Amino acid sequence: MVNQATNERKKQKANSFIKWIAGILFTFFIAFLGYLLAMLPGFDHVGQLACAIIIAVVYRQFFGYPDLLRNGITFSTKKLLRLAIILYGLKLNIDIVLHDGLGLLVRDAFVILFAIGLMIWLAKMLKADKDISLLLGIGTGVCGAAAIAAVAPIMKTKDEDTAISVGIIALLGTVFAIGYTLVRPLLPLIPIDYGIWSGISLHELAHVAIAAEPAGEDSLAIALLAKLGRVFLLVPLCFILIYFIKNKNSGDQAKRKVEFPWFLIGFIMMSIVGSFILGDIIPVSNNVLEGTSIATTWILTAAMVGLGLNVNLKDLRTKALKPLFAVTITSICLSIIAYFII
Repeated sequence: MVNQATNERKKQKANSFIKWIAGILFTFFIAFLGYLLAMLPGFDHVGQLACAIIIAVVYRQFFGYPDLLRNGITFSTKKLLRLAIILYGLKLNIDIVLHDGLGLLVRDAFVILFAIGLMIWLAKMLKADKDISLLLGIGTGVCGAAAIAAVAPIMKTKDEDTAISVGIIALLGTVFAIGYTLVRPLLPLIPIDYGIWSGISLHELAHVAIAAEPAGEDSLAIALLAKLGRVFLLVPLCFILIYFIKNKNSGDQAKRKVEFPWFLIGFIMMSIVGSFILGDIIPVSNNVLEGTSIATTWILTAAMVGLGLNVNLKDLRTKALKPLFAVTITSICLSIIAYFII
C-alpha cells in the first residue's frame, strides 16, 4: 500500500511537471506564431510582441483558457516576465546616459511626468479604469511594454489589465512611429533634432528605431540615447510608485505591504554589467549581445502571451475604450510638447 501510494504521488508529480512544461512551451508556441505573423506585409510594422498578444487574445475568445496548462502559463506570466525585465537591463548603457545624455535626462523626466500626469487627469475626467490608465501613462512616458511589465507587479494589477495595456501601447506606438516617418520630410528639423524628438516622445525602443532610422545614423544614435534616458528613469519611478502606494494604503493593514520588486535589482545589476563589465573587463562579441537581446524579446513575448490569454473581450469594451481614447490624446499632446522642447 505504501509503495502504491508513493508511486501514485510520483505519477502525479510527473504529470504536473509535464503539464507545467507544456504550458511554458504553449506560450512560446504562440510567441512563434506572433513572430511568423509579424513577417507578413502590414504586420511587420506591428511587431512580434503585439502580434503574439493578438493571437493569444483571439485564442482565448474561441477556445477559452487552457486550464490544463495553467501552471506553466502562470510561470511564463510571472517568472519569465521578471526574467525578461532583468535581461532588459543589458539594453541600458548607464555610462553613455550619464556622460552624454545628462541634458536629455531633464527633458526625459519632464516627458514622463507630463505623460503620467495628463493620463491621470484624463482618466478622472473620462471616468476611465484607473489601473489601465496609469499603466498606459507609464508606458507612454517611459518605455512602453517593458515599463508596464515592470510596474504591474508593484501595482498588483490584474493580468488582463496588464495585457490590455501592453497591447494598446504596442499598437498605438507602432501607429505613431509610422506617422513620424511620414511627417518627417514636412518638418523643419535637422536629423539630430528629429532624433531627439523621436527619442523623447515615442513609446518603445523599437518604435524609436523605426522612426529615427530613415533620418540617418546620427539621428538614430541620438534618438536611442534620448530613449535610454527614459529607461534609466524607470527605476526611480518604480520606487516613487512604491512610496505612494504604501502611503495610500497606510490606513489599511491588509494592503499596506507592497512587495519589494527584487527584479529591479536584477535590472540594475544587468545594466551595470552591460555598461562597465561586458566589453571592458570581459570580452564579449556582438553576436552574443545580439543573441541575448533576441532571447529577451522572446521571453518577454512568451510572458505577454500568458497575459493575453487572460483577456476577455467582453470586458475590453467597458474597460479599455476610455483609456485608449485618453492615451491617444496623451500621445498626441506629448508629441506636440516634445517638438517644442527639443
